[in-house]
Amino acid sequence: MEIDPSTNSAATPPVTPPPPDGLISTIFLKDDGLRAGWRLLVYGIFVEAFGFSTQILTYQLGSPERGVFSFRNQLLQELIGFVAVFAAALIMAQIEKRPVGIYGLPVQSAFKGLFWQGYLFGLTEISVVISLIAICGGYSFGSLALHGAEIVWWGISWAIFFLFVAFFEEFKFRGYSQFTLGEGIGFWPAAAVLSILFGLVHRQNAGENSLGLAGVMLVGFFWTFTLRRTGNLWFAVGMHAGFDFGETFLYSVPDSGMVGPGHLSNAALHGPAWLTGGTPGPEASVFDFAILVAFFFIFPRLYPARPARVAQQ
Repeated sequence: MEIDPSTNSAATPPVTPPPPDGLISTIFLKDDGLRAGWRLLVYGIFVEAFGFSTQILTYQLGSPERGVFSFRNQLLQELIGFVAVFAAALIMAQIEKRPVGIYGLPVQSAFKGLFWQGYLFGLTEISVVISLIAICGGYSFGSLALHGAEIVWWGISWAIFFLFVAFFEEFKFRGYSQFTLGEGIGFWPAAAVLSILFGLVHRQNAGENSLGLAGVMLVGFFWTFTLRRTGNLWFAVGMHAGFDFGETFLYSVPDSGMVGPGHLSNAALHGPAWLTGGTPGPEASVFDFAILVAFFFIFPRLYPARPARVAQQ
């Protein structure tokens, strides 16, 4: 006799009903897991824990130099910052069962075409800005401040330094945070929020002002735009590092109001703030704002949107 499977308890184990919806579930959970805001909070806790422990270890192994500006200390701070934000993302990737590369820095794309294209973009941007300021009489290169092996030493040192600056700041504001906040409120609202925060954290830089902060926010939004078009942060990292290297070392002018040692020349900016950027440096010049606006039109033509491309994969 044929047995009806619907009556066979061994063949059809009872289905456990889903847990009832409640206030706690609504606050903390959505269909596929923890809500974006809570994931960001957990990520932030990991970042602080890694940053604190790494700083303690660094000071135990060898006390960084202290002073108004210490190149070694600043380099360590940028390295510690990047280790903290990326290590925290590694843990979140395990928790969320995602590859860490989805947060913007896929290893298989490291230092390939997009990075060097971005680096060229950054060097081109600062070179055009400085050239326009010079044409208007606001910049002079001056005499060489370094000679011989010093040029090579400081050139390599600043290139490495700004690479870590770019890694840290790009991943902090446009890596895991952009991915997760974008899931919660949408890509472009998240880009706006994080670009504003990116500008505000630069307030602590000596010599920074409101125009300089506006410039930082605008370029932050542009770098998020490159993430959207290229699918990862490698272009943005390259452009960030290239611009800062050109501004600080090659053209020897203030970078976000900061002036460090090891400049190539005794350069000088002179003229109205709208031209030179004032104390923040050329990134607050009207020319840099104009170039960034132009980039928003140029970049999508060089990197057209592809329907099959997902922004953060």
